[in-house]
Amino acid sequence: MAGPLQGVRVVELGGIGPVPHASMLLADLGADVVSVRRPHTPPGLDDALRRGTRFVEADLKDAGDQSAVLTLIDRADVAIEGFRPGVAERLGIGPETCLARNPRLIYGRMTGWGQHGPRTAEAGHDINYIGLTGVLHAIGPSNAPPPPPLNLIGDFGGGSLFLAMGVLAALLERERSRAGQVVDAAIVDGTAALAQLIWALRGNGVWISGREANLLDGGAPFYATYECADGKYVAVGALEPQFYAELLAGLGLAADDLPAQLDRSGWPVLRERFEKIFAERTRDEWVGAFAGTDACVTPVLTFAEAATDEHLSGRGTVIPGEPPLAAPAPRFSRTAPDAPSSPPAEPTPVAMVWPE
Repeated sequence: MAGPLQGVRVVELGGIGPVPHASMLLADLGADVVSVRRPHTPPGLDDALRRGTRFVEADLKDAGDQSAVLTLIDRADVAIEGFRPGVAERLGIGPETCLARNPRLIYGRMTGWGQHGPRTAEAGHDINYIGLTGVLHAIGPSNAPPPPPLNLIGDFGGGSLFLAMGVLAALLERERSRAGQVVDAAIVDGTAALAQLIWALRGNGVWISGREANLLDGGAPFYATYECADGKYVAVGALEPQFYAELLAGLGLAADDLPAQLDRSGWPVLRERFEKIFAERTRDEWVGAFAGTDACVTPVLTFAEAATDEHLSGRGTVIPGEPPLAAPAPRFSRTAPDAPSSPPAEPTPVAMVWPE
């Protein structure tokens, strides 16, 4: 495939969620990604993340299959694994073995808890990792338990994105040192880094502990969602004073008749007024009323609506199809990636992957 990573060879050694997602990100940008699967693996949810890749079947507990996979790694630039700490070593495909055979290899390791620490041997999922970092506690309404924000913050935000970034940074450094290295990507580490602004705001006394009490957690009435007359929603993000002024103008309100924007004690009054007014029109009527303004009012779309949205379609952010596909991101002026191909249905023989 075309793209800035054209010619980079990646072997994915197994994993779910963030591991195939990281592989997809690299494949989207042109890397040649080959996933190693157990023989006769049934279709799974993660198959949708394997677009633009190939796969081989191998039993890593079989000496012959293990030797074939190690031969692939010998010819690769990157290997990625998502096993619990110590499993890759027991299978004979750990970083020490692989780097001894291929000293220029970038060996990426994806875990939830990291390669060391008290919880490394425990199982976990996105909700557990973001719960431990404090992020989950800050999300959701104040009068209900914190809701899982899909698996976008931990698995993909703190996990696959940081793994891909680490791999790319190590590839860049290899151009200077000519040596490979291990990239230890833990979801708890990446999630904590994502939340750096909140950590800083807490340290400065600006962020109050608790949900729906701050500027960015739904506490501020000018950074929240509102139900409209048809039961659909709009998202309001009028943080800056000039944007807030346009929001008030669009709602037919005068600033002099309301509490000051940043007066927390007046936020319940503002929210009540905003809720009442937004409930008077349908979502699309409000979208039309705020069109072309800087009030930062947009519709809250379903996935089906997003697939046909004028802006997303116009940019090619969503590629039509069944199902629709998110286009590769980011975009490049000179080395634009190809449109992603469908996930493979059949394995590639190991000998045909990267023949000598």
